[in-house]
Amino acid sequence: MPNYLSPGVYMEEVSSGSKPIQGVGTAVAAFVGFAERGPVNEPTLITNWTTFTQTFGEFVEGSYLAHAVYGYFLNGGGAAYVVRIGAADDADAKVARAALSAGEGKVGLEVVAKESGPAGDSIAVEVSDATDPGESNENVKLVVKRNGRVEETFDNVTLRKGPNNVVTKVKAESKLITLEEVKGSANLVLDRGAAVSLAGGAGAGAVEVSARDYVGDPSDRTGFGGLEAVEEITMLCVPDLVAAYERGVIDMDGFKAVQLAMIAHCELMADRVAILDPPPGLKAQHVKEWRVDTAGYDSKYATLYYPYVKVMDPAQGKPIMVPPCGHVAGIWARNDDTRGVHKAPANEVVRGAISLALNITKGEHDQLNPVGVNCIRTFPGQGTRIWGARTLSSDPEWRYVNVRRLFNYVEKSILSGTNWVVFEPNDQKLWDSVRRTVTMFLRRAWREGMLFGATPAEAFFVKCDEENNPPENRDVGILTVEIGIAPVKPAEFVVFRISQFSGGAGLEE
Repeated sequence: MPNYLSPGVYMEEVSSGSKPIQGVGTAVAAFVGFAERGPVNEPTLITNWTTFTQTFGEFVEGSYLAHAVYGYFLNGGGAAYVVRIGAADDADAKVARAALSAGEGKVGLEVVAKESGPAGDSIAVEVSDATDPGESNENVKLVVKRNGRVEETFDNVTLRKGPNNVVTKVKAESKLITLEEVKGSANLVLDRGAAVSLAGGAGAGAVEVSARDYVGDPSDRTGFGGLEAVEEITMLCVPDLVAAYERGVIDMDGFKAVQLAMIAHCELMADRVAILDPPPGLKAQHVKEWRVDTAGYDSKYATLYYPYVKVMDPAQGKPIMVPPCGHVAGIWARNDDTRGVHKAPANEVVRGAISLALNITKGEHDQLNPVGVNCIRTFPGQGTRIWGARTLSSDPEWRYVNVRRLFNYVEKSILSGTNWVVFEPNDQKLWDSVRRTVTMFLRRAWREGMLFGATPAEAFFVKCDEENNPPENRDVGILTVEIGIAPVKPAEFVVFRISQFSGGAGLEE
């Protein structure tokens, strides 16, 4: 309480005692896989396709990561975290390099890629005339290209010592290369018109990966284990698990081990859902057998989509089949943005899909849907659409994806929006304040169509009083709030009952 010592009028700002709950984001994906270049085992925020290509490169053969991220943004994804694995980042890794000539067959400089592995093989360096050499005929213009595009230019540089020394400038400014001086090169002049392509890094691309590389370690921030430190993630995709399986790097046991670890990660975090891909090349009956007999997953934090999607691969110049997880994650994000997290992310067009690996029949769909395999189907005149919205849970309460994700949204929003309650006096005033805050949030969710019920009382309840906060709980610092919500569930089976009827049977218009 302030002290009032002299007569006068005093103004005080006071808190209302409660703060409104703001809904959290529901559509942030995480992708783990192989990339051409970029940071290794470091969750990197990517907000668009251009940022991804600048950081991790473009499409590379033998990797589905770029295709998954591209499909994510194409289908409506807004933000994602990318974790690159399977790259050689130790001191013995091979690095692409080349020699720049300096007249009479002599070597002027050794050009070395900053990043080890095949990414360096896409770099080329050219020497051309300086735009303003002044009185010196030794100054040149060094141009650095990547995949044929000019990325960096160092103008008016020379091998001579001084402020225009090319080694010094490149070291300070280049993100792609470093230069190594050759003994005696200070007296030479780089050959104008010389052009070299870096080579020798491809050998580092064939890095062996195991299930451990995907799973990683939360303490070391590696693999998708490192994603425990990123709270805003709501979806987990590992498209290059399929790539490793196709190359024979991991077997079916390793494939299953990684997916079980994905599920365990999502269940531990309790705020994200794993989007799983089946093994490649399976027919509909084989997918059912794999799902039921081999995998046998049972989790409300995991989903499975089938079949693979055919897309154009710029790296090979022809269509290829890619695992659907990236496109599905984008559709989840688009659905959340246009309709809301409570709406099942199904009956939505898959953008960028040329066709499917298999056109599923209704009979095959009848076998897959009950076991939690969400099918992607093509309908005449309606394009390719997701035609399933189930989790891999055997519990009917958590059968639908939208129910699981709605609870994730409500739980996380309430948790982050009531942090102010901690260490407040645990009395009736606090109970009323918490109850009022949560009720306002859930009433807003009900008005937006997220909850089932004609009235708020039918849609949810919030209990926080002396009955569920007895003295023995208060003595140990516990405040208990009981919340119940009635989620909306999708109209998965629409049934019209039609019968013959004789007109004029007393019906009024």
